Amino acid sequence: MEFDVMNILYYCAVILFATKLLGICTRKIGLPQVVGMILAGLLIGPAIFGQFGWEGFKGLVNPSPEEMNVLKSFSQIGVVFILFSSGLETNFKDLKKSGAAATAIACAGVLVPVALGAGAALLFMGGEINQGKLMNALLIGMILSATSVGITVETLKELGKLNTKVGTTILSAAIIDDVLGILLLSIVTGYNGGGNIGITLLKTAGFFVFTIGIGIILRIIFKNMEARYPHKRRTGIFALAVCLFYAFCAEKLFGIAAITGAYMAGLMLSGLSDTNFVDRKVVISGYMIFTPMFFAYIGISADFSNFKSSELIFALVFVVVGIVGKILGCSLVSKPFHYSNRESLTIGCGMIARGEVALAVYATGHSLIYYENHVLVGIDPLVPTILLIVVTSILCPVFLKLVFRNQKTVNITDETRKSTIHTEAIENPSED
Repeated sequence: MEFDVMNILYYCAVILFATKLLGICTRKIGLPQVVGMILAGLLIGPAIFGQFGWEGFKGLVNPSPEEMNVLKSFSQIGVVFILFSSGLETNFKDLKKSGAAATAIACAGVLVPVALGAGAALLFMGGEINQGKLMNALLIGMILSATSVGITVETLKELGKLNTKVGTTILSAAIIDDVLGILLLSIVTGYNGGGNIGITLLKTAGFFVFTIGIGIILRIIFKNMEARYPHKRRTGIFALAVCLFYAFCAEKLFGIAAITGAYMAGLMLSGLSDTNFVDRKVVISGYMIFTPMFFAYIGISADFSNFKSSELIFALVFVVVGIVGKILGCSLVSKPFHYSNRESLTIGCGMIARGEVALAVYATGHSLIYYENHVLVGIDPLVPTILLIVVTSILCPVFLKLVFRNQKTVNITDETRKSTIHTEAIENPSED
């Protein structure tokens, strides 16, 4: 099948319609829309119908390799938008409120799940451990490091606990958690691409020096721009240009994951007068086209031809390890910072939800899946990741309501509400 731009138009139409329709359906039953978007990709693509459907029917979206590359490009822009918006949403005031406690909790919330997930993966792979299997196991562990606080925020708001000490700590730890997870992913993918760990760490340090140095200058420019031209579209356009430039530099100049560059771009432009305005424009732009493309592409590109029953068993273990790792790591580390047993458990439960960042880690680290002679030797964590998102999206609010039972509620501040624009827009948008 040759490349045809008209086919791309058709695929985009089907993807946008299907992702929105399935997204609304999953939100109606209390799950994030990202779950519906991934399911849409699985249903319209060749992943399911190509293996189990009617003979000759490969799905509504069955692109050629060249057309698949186009869809992949759209999806990569989508994940860059997601991480850029996450960076814009980083609230330094919230970080200062929790300080050392949030940092320590976030570190435990990354290291414990990564270690448990990688260990479980190596056990299921069996045989001799080599670099390929180790990289595959690390990818699986890194998926577990991500925290999606959107479900947690909605539940805390419903219970009136968002502006409490525990609520602020969860939000702050989740932000630091994602930063650490993305940084770890960049180091591992950089090392896997060649070179030794020393050079990789040096490149990573150089990247952060570069982005912060340029970022200081950019902040001055954007402050002057928003003072002279407040809430103008040019500000959003220039901000997006910075995002794409940072993503390019991260990948091409420093061998760091492009999503790290996008996140740093958002971080450098966060806290300005027009940050919320820019973030809203980015969310709308991404949510209209590129974000659905990213989630759908994951489903469309899935291959279940070699799926084994043992992988389903691993998926269940993966979910259990992901939940236990977050609760155990975050709860235990909370205790030395004078949180009560109940508060420590609440923090652990609030950190278990996973969402779009986990999928971003999967998509970015997909090259770490281990093959020998084009045969899968390691584990493709797509099914486990989807199952993790579904299960934790259900259990997180259930657990939080149980630990907060019979406690007094408090008012929600406007400042905290502003810090959740991006997550709400993707996971539970009010405008359908």
